[in-house]
Amino acid sequence: MFREMRRKNCIISDEAAWKILREGEFGILALSGDDDYPYALPINYAVEGNKIYFHSAKIGHKLDAIRRNDKVSFCVVDKHEVIAEEFTTYFSSAIAFGRIKIVEDNADPDKLRGLELLADKYSSTASPERRAKELGRLDALFVLVMTIEHLTGKAARELVKRGDFS
Repeated sequence: MFREMRRKNCIISDEAAWKILREGEFGILALSGDDDYPYALPINYAVEGNKIYFHSAKIGHKLDAIRRNDKVSFCVVDKHEVIAEEFTTYFSSAIAFGRIKIVEDNADPDKLRGLELLADKYSSTASPERRAKELGRLDALFVLVMTIEHLTGKAARELVKRGDFS
């Protein structure tokens, strides 16, 4: 169902791809947008198991696209270094493919769990009071949950040879 990577000498291990995905700062969520134009957006996220959690406003292009087509991909770039003298870049990245759902119901455990994971990742120094206040705003937003069906990892062949892609 998913294509094999063409450049076999750039493939990184599943473990390395998962590490990039788990530890990345942000990624690009790719959706099927209006009039079949691709719609890709930078977005914060958190990973637990084979799920990626995002938060969202309750209206907008992203939600419209997901309602039309729940198949998505999500890309995280871990390293990107321009090597001008070689006319190339040294990079490492991971791309997840899967399906995404919109969690609207406050009683759905994925909604609170997603927000907890996002808070842990991006606001770990917030006071308990501030955290409780923010996590108590379930009515103000939706949580998106992507279930990963396939994950690939790739790095510049020079980094693969050295084993240096994290």
